[in-house]
Amino acid sequence: MSDLAAGAEKSPQNKITLRAQLLTARRSLTATDRAAAATQLQDQTLAFVRRSAPKTLAAYVPSPSEPGGPALPGLLRAALPTGGRLLLPVLLPDNDLDWAEYTGSLTPATRGLHEPPGPRLGVTAHRAADLILVPALAVGRDGARLGKGGGSYDRALSRLPHPGPLVVALLHEHEALDHVPADPHDRPVDGALTPSGFSPRPI
Repeated sequence: MSDLAAGAEKSPQNKITLRAQLLTARRSLTATDRAAAATQLQDQTLAFVRRSAPKTLAAYVPSPSEPGGPALPGLLRAALPTGGRLLLPVLLPDNDLDWAEYTGSLTPATRGLHEPPGPRLGVTAHRAADLILVPALAVGRDGARLGKGGGSYDRALSRLPHPGPLVVALLHEHEALDHVPADPHDRPVDGALTPSGFSPRPI
């Protein structure tokens, strides 16, 4: 996903400050460090997906600066069990997310994003997923997720049933924090994957 969505939320100052610090840290990574972290996180993520064996996986296309790297969708699709589906988001003009199945190709979209060219499945298609991988700038120990401010994933996650699929954020190592500021509309995740492995949210 792009670094900041247009029409970003009016966040409290503590979220704005933390978001800026984390984005700066991501941009300051050298190409070598970014590639090494991406490879490690890809290995952890693929192992996690293989263990979970979801029939339907919802994920996203990381930008070059995001954990996991742009090659992640192709790797995820190859890690799914036979017959498994990979859904990727399609950003709508109002920042909401539609979904489409990834079958091996992506097309350029708005804001520097890439999306599957196939039929749109609707804003509730991810409810059929067994596992959902989401972007984040940081996740707290309690599962609080800090996004980039557009509210796209908070809206998407608010549509999930309870109990619902496992929701996991992909992070650089330093983005798994003790505490992340959160507002009532912010949707927590069930855990985080970093280059060192999976950290579940305490029950």
